[in-house]
Amino acid sequence: MNIFSKLAISAGMSLLLAAGVAQAQNKTFNIWWFELPDTPQSKAWTKALGELKAKHPDVTVNFELKTFEQLQKAGSLILNSDQAPDVLEYNKGNATAGLVASQGLLTPLDDQFKSRGWDKILNDNSTQLSKYDANGIYGSGPIIGIPAYAEFVSVFYNIDLFQANGVKVPTTLDEFEAALATFKQKGITPLSLGTVDSNGQHLLYTLALTQADDTWVNNYQGLKAPLDTKPFLFAAKKIVDWVSKGYISKDSTGLKGTGGADNLFSSGKAPMFISGTWNNGNFASSIKSFKWSQFVFPTPKYTVGSTGNLFVVPKGSKNKDLAYEFIDLALGKENQNEQANLGGVAIAADPAAVKDELGKRNVELFSNISGKGGLGLYPDWPVPGYYELLIQATTGLVNGSTTPDQFAERIKKPYDDAQAAQ
Repeated sequence: MNIFSKLAISAGMSLLLAAGVAQAQNKTFNIWWFELPDTPQSKAWTKALGELKAKHPDVTVNFELKTFEQLQKAGSLILNSDQAPDVLEYNKGNATAGLVASQGLLTPLDDQFKSRGWDKILNDNSTQLSKYDANGIYGSGPIIGIPAYAEFVSVFYNIDLFQANGVKVPTTLDEFEAALATFKQKGITPLSLGTVDSNGQHLLYTLALTQADDTWVNNYQGLKAPLDTKPFLFAAKKIVDWVSKGYISKDSTGLKGTGGADNLFSSGKAPMFISGTWNNGNFASSIKSFKWSQFVFPTPKYTVGSTGNLFVVPKGSKNKDLAYEFIDLALGKENQNEQANLGGVAIAADPAAVKDELGKRNVELFSNISGKGGLGLYPDWPVPGYYELLIQATTGLVNGSTTPDQFAERIKKPYDDAQAAQ
């Protein structure tokens, strides 16, 4: 996996001295993230960035909004160049953070983790996705990134449409399918979906997790055995069945989850949308014509989700101390409370300080999921390139070009090849 050479670290210039008093050298602090401006994370981090600037008026703060896809496709190349920022948000998981960590492109943060007191804020469960071994597999090795929030996939639902059609929040898969059938009988396409980005694979993995136990999830995410495709085959058959029954529109293959399928839900056209908590800010600000809420998809234990993406410090960062200071601010109680009160899933907020109804609900739902050890992580993490493969294969299920058996065969070979290479 170590296909890129390690960055060379150039020697930094010493601080200029004038009249015996050290003066800070003018410099630029570069920071990237891909959370959209209306998300609680982005709003809270922007505030933290303002605090950093106020503390260092001599520093030019250069923030750039990137996209998830940009870093998903070109992260290694960016980090292995002189274009890398001082700190950035990076997707966690073997195929992303694990890959660039194994290539030596990130700064180990173990010393900072203890000296700055991050170990008093984040526990072992919160940092399992911060550690990667020499092969890029999560769970052990040096700490290479710090989460400042959490996230999970749930079912966003239109309370008004549920009540008008006599549908109750389902607690089993059978009840969920009965709800889909009820809406379809009323002439309503019940489930909004977009397969152009991660939305389709989140539905796929959610359905797979209805058939998964501890052994399967641990084996799958840890590349501990050849892929047992049974849960994915079950999920693929469900998706094909739901498309045939009109529960999912075939037009989903032309939509993204963000900027497409989410709009069908927020406009009141679709009663349900299965997606992540990154939609909270958008829905809280844009939905004015109906009441909405969330429920966790009925599975035996596992839910798609994890601690949030990581703030990582590239090996070639020129301002590592400022990067660490920004992480301090993002993890601080004030910023965590701010994030929760904006409706986010803060990882270290004071529950007593969270007054926002949406923030309280997300803290409660996440606590219930994580409290039972039910974070099932994400389907694209185990294998580099799996993100694009799952998009293509799931799109094939919806448009009818791929059968469930073909789907299972298509995802098994690259997984088994990666597993055998460990």
